[in-house]
Amino acid sequence: MLLTPILEESGIRCGTSTTRDLKTIAGRVEKEGLSFLTITLPKYGQDLQRALDRGFLGDDLFLGFSKGRGGLPRFLGGFLRLIFDETTGRLLDDPSVEAIRCLRQITLMWAKINLPCSDKRTAAAIRRYIETEQEVRHSDANLAIDDLDRFHRVGALLWNGLFSKVSNRLYAEGIRPKHGPGATADKLRGNAKWNVKQWTSRLEEQFPHWELLIPSESFLSRTDDVTILSPGAEMPVRVITVPKTLKTPRIIAVEPTCMQFVQQGILRLMVEEIARDDNSRDFVMFESQVPNQHLAREGSITGSLATLDLSEASDRVSNQHVRALLRNFPILRDGVEACRSRKADVPGHGVIRLAKFASMGSALCFPMESLVFMTVIFCGIEEQQNRPLTPEDINRFRGKVRVYGDDIIVPTEFVHSTIRALETFGFRVGIDKSFWTGKFRESCGAEYYDGHDVSIVRVREFLPESRQDVDAVVSTVALRNLLFDKGWQAAVDRLDRLMEEVIPFPEVEPTSPLLGRWSYGPVKAQRSHPTLFHPLVKGVVVQSMLPVSKLDDYGALLKWFLKDGEHPFEDKDHLQRAGRPVSARIKTRWARPY
Repeated sequence: MLLTPILEESGIRCGTSTTRDLKTIAGRVEKEGLSFLTITLPKYGQDLQRALDRGFLGDDLFLGFSKGRGGLPRFLGGFLRLIFDETTGRLLDDPSVEAIRCLRQITLMWAKINLPCSDKRTAAAIRRYIETEQEVRHSDANLAIDDLDRFHRVGALLWNGLFSKVSNRLYAEGIRPKHGPGATADKLRGNAKWNVKQWTSRLEEQFPHWELLIPSESFLSRTDDVTILSPGAEMPVRVITVPKTLKTPRIIAVEPTCMQFVQQGILRLMVEEIARDDNSRDFVMFESQVPNQHLAREGSITGSLATLDLSEASDRVSNQHVRALLRNFPILRDGVEACRSRKADVPGHGVIRLAKFASMGSALCFPMESLVFMTVIFCGIEEQQNRPLTPEDINRFRGKVRVYGDDIIVPTEFVHSTIRALETFGFRVGIDKSFWTGKFRESCGAEYYDGHDVSIVRVREFLPESRQDVDAVVSTVALRNLLFDKGWQAAVDRLDRLMEEVIPFPEVEPTSPLLGRWSYGPVKAQRSHPTLFHPLVKGVVVQSMLPVSKLDDYGALLKWFLKDGEHPFEDKDHLQRAGRPVSARIKTRWARPY
């Protein structure tokens, strides 16, 4: 239903027939099932990107598809002939950007649909997690002292100002921790986290429980039932899998409540100071992905900037890396170390000791991995320059080097030295997702070819069959509007007809509270408000129900003292209900279309 209009409209845009392509897709889906759309087609799209980067079609690309002259696959060959020479397989001097955009939309739109992996693939991902942990230990043991000293020296040059400010504030002010809405290893949910009864002796040395678990010393007696756990009795993080692609799930580690509570407090200090420090603001600030996307576009035009992607990035950051960065700042180092979980409960493997700093799930995972990666990048730059870095060198690379998580931007001339440095410190560069030789670049979800935006719209959920499929309804409305924004009118018309059968589906502005369709012209009112006289349309809104989670006494007072800002809580019932929504429903109502 959805692929057919995308394929047909792509053929019209590029002036090529797609009849045989549609028959091939239908036949292979019938034979191979959903995996053809979610695994095989995305691999075709990734091979296209690799061919664009290389400038030619290699024999190792497009496996599983029959090929004709020049190595061009016959499947979707009408589009490929607009990009590659049919005789030699080499990239044309002026390839069709529209054909590249259409091919990527056709092949990659299903890659990240929100479905669980098979048990076999999930078990393989867990085994890979264990293997990665062993590789981190091996890398730690084999890292040369000279390399670690260089890492520490370059890190000091980059981050001494940042760490000094964070460390001074940590000493003078302490932390203002907070709880998030997500799951914890000890399975406390919602407001129950504000009455946590477990602390660790490692935390106690740096962050005494009576300073953080009660609103003031007058409630000191309420901490009598808090259990202080010795290092051997600490609760491990709980390793779980969440959907990523049907090929492999994403692995995260659910932290104990007390650890996450303190991690959030340190993170708050780091986020505030990162925005104020010149180096961190220009190289690793993670409040926005836009700087990385702009640099990726520049790299696609000039070829001067490369985009690199790391595999298993967070799971390969060693605790040794973080300790080396913080060597000169014992207060911050000891605070970070105190709230780092040392053990993990891995399904099928029991409790293991961790050499990594933290997996995704720790509040400090993202900022620390960004600082570590940037330090390693400048180690590689220093090695290629064959002299120690200076502050002037650092300034010269502003606007040319940037990290957002595992998405890395570096000057093309330093790609190989950067890759060598990353591998020296135990990281792996995903060659299939890294680009530096052609005109294709990708970073933080934005893709460009020669300055042209060739980003795609991804399908996240199955299409809804009724309004009771709330997640599918919300996802499909978003999908429809993103396709509208990208100009895929045939698919938009098909989704409009579908959604009209499921919910009232009026035209609205993106700012409207209703689930509706975006349009080119001004929205049309269906009636006016009887007293306020502003325009109204009939549509649906999503109402989420939070679980019952009552909080009173000193826990409620502590929650108020630790909230962000001076204004009251937006949710007036926050002491009665809290946590992740347990259910959602769709309600029809009249509301403004803007």
